[in-house]
Amino acid sequence: SSIMSANGPASGGVSTDARRGDGEHFICSRHAVQNKLFRYSLAFPNLGQCIIINNKNFDERTGMNVRNGTDVDAANAMKVFSKLGYKVKLYNDQTVEQMKRVLTCVSKEDHSCCASFVCVLLSHGDEGVFFGTDGSIELKTLTSLFRGDRCKSLVGKPKLFFIQACRGTELDAGIETDGVDDGITKIPVEADFLYAFSTAPGYYSWRNTMTGSWFIQSLCDMLSKYSKELELQHIMTRVNHKVAVEFESVSNSPGFDAMKQIPCIVSMLTKEMYFSA
Repeated sequence: SSIMSANGPASGGVSTDARRGDGEHFICSRHAVQNKLFRYSLAFPNLGQCIIINNKNFDERTGMNVRNGTDVDAANAMKVFSKLGYKVKLYNDQTVEQMKRVLTCVSKEDHSCCASFVCVLLSHGDEGVFFGTDGSIELKTLTSLFRGDRCKSLVGKPKLFFIQACRGTELDAGIETDGVDDGITKIPVEADFLYAFSTAPGYYSWRNTMTGSWFIQSLCDMLSKYSKELELQHIMTRVNHKVAVEFESVSNSPGFDAMKQIPCIVSMLTKEMYFSA
């Protein structure tokens, strides 16, 4: 009888395990389906292109200062996005026409083999405006080249823009605190964009002449730390936190000292963006 009782639970155990196995298989496959529904696919030969426009020196007539420290940003971004798996191209000191030409050409290329597209823009700016070396252009003019109706091979794929530029002249003095394939046939042309701005609308954006801008430093740091595990918007929230908490301006100019900055993420993404499967 002792043998019987030993066998009883064992055989019961086997059948229970089998059933649990089926359940696990069902959960796994359902999880995979959900991933497919809610995650951008990385099942392409390439992760995609990363275009970096780095404007440092400006035409005297614009009255714009040299952007010392921006080369550190460009090198940092090149390194991090290359490591993620992007094919990086860097363009220095571009006029408005050159920027339009570069991005128009890229938007007309075939991105069928690519999972996504990244563009890093480093320059002077103002609200809704980005500077070439010889003047300004509406940011929308550049980003809209990649809209669904204009760049068919990137339809349904994430188009990520990281923009280091001022968005106005307001300063943030801070406040002291106590710690603390879907079967869809038609999608909006503005869908699947993410715009990560270095600062909130209307505000000044800070750059250290030795170590680069607060935003790009933090972005590169957080991407290299968390790109293997976290979804992009979670990474960007950590970028926001790092910039908000760890940085404060030091300046001899009256009114420019001890200022703060908060980046701003505008997302039209329709799925979660992971950089590794």
